[in-house]
Amino acid sequence: MTATPFTRRDFLKVSTIAGGGLLIGFRLDARATGTAPAQWKANAWVTIAPDGSVTLTCHRNEMGQDVHSSLTMLLAEELGVDPRRVKVVQAPVDSVYINTMLGGQITGGSTSVREAWMPLRQAGAAARMMLVSAAAAKWNAPVADCRVENGFVLHGPHKASYGSLVADAAKLPVPKDVPLKDATKFTVIGKDLPRLDGSDKARGRTVYGIDVKQPGMLYAALVPCPVIGGKVASFDAAAVKARPGVKAVVNIGGGLAVVADHYWTARTAADAIPIQWDEGPGATLDTAAIFATLDRAKDKPAFIAKQVGDVNGPLATGAVDATYTCQMLSHATLEPQNCTARVGANGVDVWGSLQFPQGALGAAAEAAGVAPAQVRIHPQFLGGGFGRRLENDFVSQAVAIAKAVPDTPVQLIWTRPQDLQHDFYRPPSMHLMRGAVNNGRVVALKATLVSPSVTARAFPPFVQKGNDPFMTEGLVNLTYDIPNIELRTVIEEVGIRVGFWRSVSHALNAFAVESFIDELSQAAHQDPLAFRLAMLEKAPRQRTVLERAARTAGYTATPPAGRAFGIASMECYETNIALVCEVSGSAERVKLERITACADCGVAIHPDQAVAQLQGGIVTGLIQTLRSKITVKNGRVEQSNFHEFTLPRMGDVPPISVELVQSGGKPGGLGEVGVPLVAPAVANAVFALTGKRIRSTPLEDGGVRFSGRT
Repeated sequence: MTATPFTRRDFLKVSTIAGGGLLIGFRLDARATGTAPAQWKANAWVTIAPDGSVTLTCHRNEMGQDVHSSLTMLLAEELGVDPRRVKVVQAPVDSVYINTMLGGQITGGSTSVREAWMPLRQAGAAARMMLVSAAAAKWNAPVADCRVENGFVLHGPHKASYGSLVADAAKLPVPKDVPLKDATKFTVIGKDLPRLDGSDKARGRTVYGIDVKQPGMLYAALVPCPVIGGKVASFDAAAVKARPGVKAVVNIGGGLAVVADHYWTARTAADAIPIQWDEGPGATLDTAAIFATLDRAKDKPAFIAKQVGDVNGPLATGAVDATYTCQMLSHATLEPQNCTARVGANGVDVWGSLQFPQGALGAAAEAAGVAPAQVRIHPQFLGGGFGRRLENDFVSQAVAIAKAVPDTPVQLIWTRPQDLQHDFYRPPSMHLMRGAVNNGRVVALKATLVSPSVTARAFPPFVQKGNDPFMTEGLVNLTYDIPNIELRTVIEEVGIRVGFWRSVSHALNAFAVESFIDELSQAAHQDPLAFRLAMLEKAPRQRTVLERAARTAGYTATPPAGRAFGIASMECYETNIALVCEVSGSAERVKLERITACADCGVAIHPDQAVAQLQGGIVTGLIQTLRSKITVKNGRVEQSNFHEFTLPRMGDVPPISVELVQSGGKPGGLGEVGVPLVAPAVANAVFALTGKRIRSTPLEDGGVRFSGRT
């Protein structure tokens, strides 16, 4: 077996983004100095005030996944406080907050809880030990005889609040190797509680990037080149500049912006400017050409992501062949891209909905022409991320525009059509599948993914010898025991910019692999469930979730006429998951009756939210499954709004049942885990119902129509 020489964990370890250097480090002791602080910053995450209030500095950005609750629970478990009484503030850009699984201060990759599992517990435990030590010294009591409870240190008749101990605790050295609580003694982790940010969100108090207000703020409206990569050739803004309220017209290269005292004034003025475009080489691009390019590249030298045995012999006779394709997708965040920036003599301020604040800092510094140290990033809540806000193009634009009106905050807001038509799209993909079966088992599997590389665009040094570690997701983690395997990737650029989309290549590869496993079960004349279970004897966690999902769904190999089941199974972000989709109807019209999921995530920090994350991921999975896609004609994205890029409506979403298996140990990822298996499970169910094998997403392009629920 050949091991992948470059992993996700290696991905950004020494990356530099737009002039902003990324540093890796873990600094537990980030305390303020002084013997009697107004508040005690025990470390980079924990601050305790004399009144006993506790503040968590949250180093991951909140975009609906509820890190404000789950990360608070990790801290509260070891610190010995009620998580509902912990205040949460967003972390600034600082190397101490590096995501060690990704190498940057990044929220993504289903890493927030996995990466914080030890550091936040250690931070809470260290602060607790210092408080206990301060109390023990005060009472002349053994440290081991003291205990903590709900923000107090207790010993016999003595009781001291954390707040009363901060001055003494601040003088103590930070302990090393503090023992952590045994899982059997958890009182916070694994328990349900209301989302800590839920009340403010329900009452409209939460401030997202688009809600930012600053004194004297102006507004900017953008007209980008209709072809991504094009630029302004000429324009006539004389009439627009004379309009009341218009402050500036700014050429930022790839588009033109109007700055005004109200957004609508800026928007209508921007739309009225005659502009001539230099559309560049992308003006001739179309979807057919994109997939023709992928097809021509299928025989190019490939990177071998996983190899076991020798596939050539078994595939020489009686091989099953199939080609699968996935269309491009937009991220379609419900909060369109926006950013507020101020450029002045005292530096640059940026307020935005960001997944990668370090990258935003570098982008802002480059756009303003200043050193990174002169940039201050103010992260806001995200109205959806899904990978789109790992990019910082809108930050660069806002800063470039703000330079035209010095010392004045300017808020740039994209329109929905701009958001859909100027995205960094999920890559189009082609999957060449070959397999062989013998005696009812898969004896050989060969899979080749041909696709553009997001990593090659965003971080080119990290693609070495044809290996993009993000393209191999869903291949190298194959759980099936197959004696001969060759899994490969081919990078082929197609002329359009691509970006990381929720679950990245897990979704692309899972559609092809799990659909093709179903095809091989048919070739072997085996029930799809039994066929998979036979290949999971060496993967007990995966086998368990598949068995339980099938049992909960009421799976049967012989359902009544007009009913059918489809199944799919994989390991994803260190979580084992299986999906069963039940459908009804006919070849003319298919109805999704129910989707059942079972996932083993190790330990679920916040079980109710873990279920919600999987449910939300499944709904996201329906985006690629049913009818959504991005297509290009004459260099222009054809979809302009949600009437053309259709997100699942309530009637499209069947009842979703999620069961968690908690096998213990460290937690697995969840934020993206629900996405990948939806398309293959639905496609396999459609085949079982209609006999029609659809090998491309969205499935409605393959001729099936889905009926909504009433």
